[in-house]
Amino acid sequence: MAKARAKGRAKTTRRNGTGKDAIALLKADHRQVEQWFEQFEKARDDDRKQELATKICGALKVHTSIEEEIFYPAFIAATKDEDLHHEAIVEHDGAKDLIAEIEASGPDDEYFDAKVKVLSEMIKHHVKEEEQPGGMFAEARKSDMDLAALGQQMAERKTELEGDLSVADLPPDARRSRDGGARMEGRH
Repeated sequence: MAKARAKGRAKTTRRNGTGKDAIALLKADHRQVEQWFEQFEKARDDDRKQELATKICGALKVHTSIEEEIFYPAFIAATKDEDLHHEAIVEHDGAKDLIAEIEASGPDDEYFDAKVKVLSEMIKHHVKEEEQPGGMFAEARKSDMDLAALGQQMAERKTELEGDLSVADLPPDARRSRDGGARMEGRH
């Protein structure tokens, strides 16, 4: 009975967004972005497309940051699998280039939809590589990585980066007042 209660508490904790191990956190990010890509494909209104593209790009920037700053270094240290690690970094670099192009354009750009579509395909490939049997997540689970501690660290960093993104979306005058004037313009 006590085990059942503890298990129920663990599920509740995960649903609230806390207590996720590193892989669960990353997979949740994957599912969220997949939903936004699907919504983008169905969207007909330019404002909605812009809103979704902004969400997608922001989420992917945060996601790649927490992977590159926290998960990937722990992965390479625990598994020594340079092939999976290096491929993931190269895929991130390609995605970041396309994210920058999307952010610099908008629905009035005749290539906007195509750029978001190609980014979606790139991300689907990357997610498949990470989540497949023998992929990075499977290798991480087999290693001695402390996925719970990494998940906590990644969740904290994600919250911090999401806060930086919301500040970056404010006009320059509001940025200075919100952070006490200490923030440098354009720095994320």
